[in-house]
Amino acid sequence: MNRAGPAPFTLEQWALLAAAALEDAGLSAEQVDGIVTSHLGESEIFVPSTVAEYLGVRANFAELLDLGGASAAGMVWRAAAAIELGLCDVVLCALPARYITPSSELKPKTLTDAVFFGSSSNQFGSPQAEFEIPYGNLGQNGPYGQVAQRYAYEYGYDERAMAKIVVDQRVNANHTDGAIWKDTPLSVEDVLASPVIADPLHMLEIVMPCVGGAAVVVASAEVAARARNRPVWVKGFGEHVPFKTPTYAEDLLDTPIRKAADTAFGMTGLTRDQMDMVSIYDCYTITVLLSLEDAGFCEKGKGMSFISDHDLTFRGDFPLNTAGGQLGFGQAGLAGGMHHVCDATRQIMGRAGAAQVAECNRAFVSGNGGILSEQTTLILEGD
Repeated sequence: MNRAGPAPFTLEQWALLAAAALEDAGLSAEQVDGIVTSHLGESEIFVPSTVAEYLGVRANFAELLDLGGASAAGMVWRAAAAIELGLCDVVLCALPARYITPSSELKPKTLTDAVFFGSSSNQFGSPQAEFEIPYGNLGQNGPYGQVAQRYAYEYGYDERAMAKIVVDQRVNANHTDGAIWKDTPLSVEDVLASPVIADPLHMLEIVMPCVGGAAVVVASAEVAARARNRPVWVKGFGEHVPFKTPTYAEDLLDTPIRKAADTAFGMTGLTRDQMDMVSIYDCYTITVLLSLEDAGFCEKGKGMSFISDHDLTFRGDFPLNTAGGQLGFGQAGLAGGMHHVCDATRQIMGRAGAAQVAECNRAFVSGNGGILSEQTTLILEGD
């Protein structure tokens, strides 16, 4: 994962991230024959071909992915599947921080309205524009707070356990270069003293936006064997996208990661207990709690006691988001999802520095888009 410096256009950020990822892998740009991208400010349509043209890539596989925070893990499994099918050998997956990274004054029309409305489909004719936005069901803070309130009604709520998620991840961030909170320790009392943004969620239970981006290279076994770092295999993956707005969820507390995780583990023959670390999408603490439960790492309704009973730091018995997660490292737009892919792969490669988990060979990664509405999973294993 690399933070791209300020660039005039998101297309240029894409190129900078791709170059950094290739250099890190020890591969050349000439080897690239596939790309997976998210939307660009400079190209509303023909996005993959625009990226290919700008990079000079003759892509045999070119994909546009629009799953919010679930995009990163979705990019990786699509790239791996394309390689497995023999379409290509080296695929670049990059996510610039489109919404928040400073860009040229000549930049194209922004998505300000969509961002204000919670990245919803705010154009006339969409369900969100007709039935949600006019009645105030928009954004992220309110809906995630609503989910947390529902959880409290069903199972009870231990705000100190929820704060512990942030505190343990901050320990990990304190040991990770590049984290925005690297030099700032945190206590449970600090979290609970921060303002309530959407009851019961405190400010420090919500991601901190930052500028940057992230990219990874997915390659064939033959190419990976000649690359610079220990190969990390995509052993399993899953995806489930049942709705956009939680209004249409059958059960607010039964999230799509349940099916996505079962699909991924079903491919591998591995069990939850065999994971050496988990990299869980953490836009809010309630997302982490529900993901741990629904992905099968603890019993439904018992997540808070599970969190209280385990050390979630890199040196603990259940290492979680060992680079700090988005709550401790920072969320650079959609690149926040790629942070979790990078965290897991660096751990397996043995490149996590001061936050390295001892004997880390397997990892579970999740991605989450919308309001617990688009969810993807990966199971990764070292060579």
